[in-house]
Amino acid sequence: MLVPTSYFVILSAVLFTIGATGVLFRKNAIILFMSVELMLNAANLALVAFSREFGTLDGQIFVFFVMTVAAAEVAIGLALIVTIFRNRASIDVDDIHSLKG
Repeated sequence: MLVPTSYFVILSAVLFTIGATGVLFRKNAIILFMSVELMLNAANLALVAFSREFGTLDGQIFVFFVMTVAAAEVAIGLALIVTIFRNRASIDVDDIHSLKG
């Protein structure tokens, strides 16, 4: 028995909504990055679901590239967070709003 694609799309929409809510209402930079990753994974889930629905590999190829970009984003983002924390002793987004030297 196959799970209908609509279930995957609904789950993807819920995950994306949770991620968007985290981006909009949280102040911690690490929580922001986790929320962005949640949104990217929600998009990946939808791409894989539609790829399965239509019987093509196009969605899975896009997922591979999205995961590659997400890994690079995490590496650079965490390096920036560590650097900012060392300089300011805080990762609160409101404290970092001006990055003047």
